Amino acid sequence: MTPHTPATPPAGGFANPRDTWNARFAQPGLHYGAEPNAFLVRESARLAPGSRILSAADGEGRNSIWLAEQGHHVTAFDLSPVAVDKARVWAQERSVAVDFHVAAVDEWDWKPDQFDAAVAIFVQFADPDLRARLFSGLWRTLKPGGLLLVEGYALEQMAYGTGGPGRPDHLYTLQLLRDLLPQADWLLLEQREAELHEGRGHVGRSALIDGVGRKPV
Repeated sequence: MTPHTPATPPAGGFANPRDTWNARFAQPGLHYGAEPNAFLVRESARLAPGSRILSAADGEGRNSIWLAEQGHHVTAFDLSPVAVDKARVWAQERSVAVDFHVAAVDEWDWKPDQFDAAVAIFVQFADPDLRARLFSGLWRTLKPGGLLLVEGYALEQMAYGTGGPGRPDHLYTLQLLRDLLPQADWLLLEQREAELHEGRGHVGRSALIDGVGRKPV
């Protein structure tokens, strides 16, 4: 894909998301690479040792496995059983324990006050209604004082074509996050550009939104 060509969603990606992601994750190797997300690594210093963490739309496990290796107690879910199977094998190979589940956003049991932190990294293939339900669930499942770490593509990503759904209503703005979580104490909320090298899924100059929100006590 050449620069400045808007990304397009995979055929059937929104009508049949589980089939689309199963096909994508069935390819050899790890679609988003073996390294954890750089934003998550940087901001993980905010997490208390041994935190109980939920990683939503976790894919093949690059973020949840890394968090478990740091000593956290991690639960993760993804709608793709292919991805979750790969994540389980990978976690076993690396001798770490993650509580993996196959579930879509609307299938997950968003029990209140369960987690010290929640992570949503590039959850971009959600339309506005699904995205609102996702963030509502993430916020509900946080304990008072808990942290939500979120990174996603900014609206300006439409001009780059280096990843993402290529649909403006699926992209983030700073105001969007403020509106989704009006109760949040935003410890970090910024838009920036960065070079991403995350497998074959996110490659090249990208427009990003980063946020760390704290749930009031």
